[in-house]
Amino acid sequence: MADGARYPGTLPATWLSERTAVDPARIDALRRAGELIAVREPGSTEWCYPAWQFDAGRPRPGVARVVATARERGIDDGRLYELLTAPLGLGGGRRRLADLLIEGRDDDVVAALRAAG
Repeated sequence: MADGARYPGTLPATWLSERTAVDPARIDALRRAGELIAVREPGSTEWCYPAWQFDAGRPRPGVARVVATARERGIDDGRLYELLTAPLGLGGGRRRLADLLIEGRDDDVVAALRAAG
């Protein structure tokens, strides 16, 4: 499993495929289409995917919108991962933008990305 130091909580397509019952080729196609977030460890050629962007084997509805916003703002995949997984504010505790995305609050995530980028 690729729970790397730089991108903890990510899985390569083969592992993700097993967890979500989505074919690895389909996962790669979703990444290329901007419907999934994927990152690479330095020096690696393997894409790794945060598992939280899936719900019942399907990409969460807001993920494509978040990826599109990041691309509009010039935010690369590594920076997007960092923004989504960083604790929110000084009093945010352990809450992250990824948690808001999981809750279906993609409007809030998009607004935060626009402010950050």
